[in-house]
Amino acid sequence: MRDRRAERREATRAEILAAAQEVMREHGVAGLSLRDLGQKVGMRAQSLYSYFDSKEAIYDALFAEGFRQYLDLRRAVPSTGDPRADFRAVCRLFLDFCLEDPARYQLLFQRTIPGFTPSPESYAPSVEGLELTRQLLVDAGADDPADLDLFTALTTGLIDQQISNDPGGDRWYRLLDDALDMFFAHIDARKKGRTR
Repeated sequence: MRDRRAERREATRAEILAAAQEVMREHGVAGLSLRDLGQKVGMRAQSLYSYFDSKEAIYDALFAEGFRQYLDLRRAVPSTGDPRADFRAVCRLFLDFCLEDPARYQLLFQRTIPGFTPSPESYAPSVEGLELTRQLLVDAGADDPADLDLFTALTTGLIDQQISNDPGGDRWYRLLDDALDMFFAHIDARKKGRTR
């Protein structure tokens, strides 16, 4: 039998989270207020505590939801059999995902909320996403653990610059292929003993 009460509760939680995303897009991640959120969903701020224990619990649920959204997109990318082409496709997807919603990007990849740390359950999808990226890097020939650090610095640097200096444009977004060319040239040169 259906548990209609649980279904209504889950639907209300989803509505609250969707509204929280809207508020964050309007006011920034740290600008999420329970008063504004309550108004957006038509309830008093205190009533939100019936669905989430705290504002941090809302952030936690949004963190998990954001990474689940990314993983769903990531898993849908078809493999071509060319590891570097596959890696480039995933990188483009990642930039598109991050730039599509700067507030979500801040929540997932920057420390903009003082004292907020995602719960282990909410953090697990991000670990899975990083492992998928690490494995794709290894398949593409970048098997030094520092390669993952260098790659994440490159891509988040492009994303941060794009969001900060050319929102809605493509000034840094269009540099992704050049950055990946330099990255793989470095990897190939190292393997031939020409670096380090």
